[in-house]
Amino acid sequence: MTRKIRVLIVDDSATVRQTLAEVLESDPQIEVIGVASDPFQAARRIREEIPDVITLDVEMPRMDGVTFLRKLMAQHPVPVVMCSSLVEAGSETLLQALEAGAVDIVVKPRMGVAEHLLESRIRICDAVKAAASARVSGARRPPVSVRAIHEPEKKLTADAMLPPPVKSAMARTTETIVCIGASTGGTEALRTVLEGLRPDSPGIVIVQHMPEKFTASFAKRLDSLCAVSVKEAEDGDTVLRGRVLIAPGNKHTILERSGARYYVTVKDGPLVTRHRPSVDVLFRSAARSAGSNAVGVIMTGMGDDGARGLEEMKQAGAFTIAQDEATSVVFGMPKEAIARGCVDRVAPLGALTAEIMRAATR
Repeated sequence: MTRKIRVLIVDDSATVRQTLAEVLESDPQIEVIGVASDPFQAARRIREEIPDVITLDVEMPRMDGVTFLRKLMAQHPVPVVMCSSLVEAGSETLLQALEAGAVDIVVKPRMGVAEHLLESRIRICDAVKAAASARVSGARRPPVSVRAIHEPEKKLTADAMLPPPVKSAMARTTETIVCIGASTGGTEALRTVLEGLRPDSPGIVIVQHMPEKFTASFAKRLDSLCAVSVKEAEDGDTVLRGRVLIAPGNKHTILERSGARYYVTVKDGPLVTRHRPSVDVLFRSAARSAGSNAVGVIMTGMGDDGARGLEEMKQAGAFTIAQDEATSVVFGMPKEAIARGCVDRVAPLGALTAEIMRAATR
């Protein structure tokens, strides 16, 4: 049997440390081996026992989390999940943490409402499992082998948001829409893909698993780096050439069509395949609304969100692409799609932009 994932919690709040420990240890695959109130305590604890994953607060006394992260990645790389309060003001700092090597961002557990606490538990435990199985540059030990995600709760499919696509594939038109899904490791991978796009590239809609408040800053960051325009999707936004829409955190994003115009709707809804936004929801909507006018791309991430949706896109006539194992931080979502036999092309990260453009002009 695969051993438990050993986690070190670093946070200056005793309440948060206790709550996080309770949340993580509610999962039978996770063991909290220690807590620390600041990076100096954490460093001493790491010298005693190296954890598989560290959850790290951003604002702490004596040394902030991002500074500690940079020192850790330079001296002893360990998978790190940044744990933040739900505030937009700190989102730029958290994006810097992702660039510095953090695997993922989670929001601190929401107390009070049972549904919110349950969703927080799912998100936090899944993020830690993904981090444990992630490839971290310079790490001295291989990723932990993680069993299939423990799912005592029913995992909803895209049926919870919209019906399956019709069987008849839509006729080809002049415009191609590209839909991309990514999770763990996707923020930096998406930057690589989007930075290579020309200003007249096809319209793109992206689901990147990320908490609310942070997707807007993520989009602004990409917009400053790319030749294409990048923005957080808003309800009713038109999908245009040279424009990339990022699904907002905690909302599902659906591709719609009215005549020759493609646009998105942004909706509340339950977790689908344990996520909101869900790649499966976006991909299913692309199968329904764009058919063979779409290109589907599934990238690095743990779990299977997007695999079924990509299969539906393929069945509707879309061209489908998956990131390869060697360049995926976590080869979960692409692996599941490939196993379904619905991927037309498997490519490394550095070749994805060219493959997308080739598929869009086929």
